[in-house]
Amino acid sequence: MLTAVAIIPSAPVLVPQLAGTAADELTAAREAILAAAAALPDRWIAVGTAPRAATVGPQAAGTFAGYGADVPVRLSPSAAESAELPLCALIAGWVRGLAAPAAVAEVRCLAADEDNAAAVAAGSRLRAEIDAQDGAVGVLVVADGANTLTPGAPGGHDPDSEVLQRRLDDALAAGDGAALGGLPVGIVGRAAFAALAGLVETPARAEEYYRGAPYGVGYFAGVWRP
Repeated sequence: MLTAVAIIPSAPVLVPQLAGTAADELTAAREAILAAAAALPDRWIAVGTAPRAATVGPQAAGTFAGYGADVPVRLSPSAAESAELPLCALIAGWVRGLAAPAAVAEVRCLAADEDNAAAVAAGSRLRAEIDAQDGAVGVLVVADGANTLTPGAPGGHDPDSEVLQRRLDDALAAGDGAALGGLPVGIVGRAAFAALAGLVETPARAEEYYRGAPYGVGYFAGVWRP
């Protein structure tokens, strides 16, 4: 049974060891992310994007060394299989270790260029899979918004993306799943948000913990309760 969906960004800069002098500036975002993840039961399925579709099992362990610091992460307390993990899996493992060390996480990566309809369908299939199982399951959606919100943003600056990001944040805050199924390619985590639309079209309750755009990238943290 699906009990909760936590929505968090997929940004290495949130890890204090990787943020350097910016770590203190991101305290509010980090605290909101951990609070959202803490709403999940002890079995997680994380959904994010990667260059190619993949599934990462709970025995996987990895490190943020490729992002500048050897910060180890595990997807479960007993994970021991060292692997080169996609960013969404690294973030899921890092958050799990801080917010719910006893939790066991599996990661489902959608291809970043997956079309919206296919991603929505993937979310619907995941919901059916979860509903067919006994016990409580939580989903962690790991996805960024637009990365073009300021002149120094990693994707360059597109002033029009500010409106797009506001619409995305408002949809996540309001639990408007239908609005997530047709996002444009300017949203970095578009496919993961589309999967959320298939997973939960209209939650019973949606909670916003954080929205902001540090360094020109849209971040949202919150919880949907089916």
